[in-house]
Amino acid sequence: MSTTATGSTFALEDDVGETLVMYTTSWCGDCLVTKKALAKLEVPFHEVNIEENPEAAALVMRVNGGRRSVPTLVYNGDAASLSNFSRAKLDTFLSRHQLLG
Repeated sequence: MSTTATGSTFALEDDVGETLVMYTTSWCGDCLVTKKALAKLEVPFHEVNIEENPEAAALVMRVNGGRRSVPTLVYNGDAASLSNFSRAKLDTFLSRHQLLG
C-alpha cells in the first residue's frame, strides 16, 4: 500500500523517520517498476513526486551528488538511487533496513 504525498513537505529527510519514502517523477519507468516491486513485496511506502515539490527535488539532488536521480529511496535518513533498476539493488536496500518480510 502506498500513500502519495506529492506537493507537500511531508517526506523531507528530517520528517520521515521509520517510513520508506520513494522520490519519483511522472515519466520515470524505473519508478513504476520499483512501485510494482514494493507492492508485490507488500512493503508500504510514501511517494513524493519531485516535479511537484521543489524541496524534495533539492533533497534528491543533495543525496545523489547533484543528480536528479529517480527513483530515490530514503529510509531513516539513508538514501539510495534505484535508477537503472535492478531487483538486487532494491533487495539490498530493503535488507539493510530489515524491510523484507
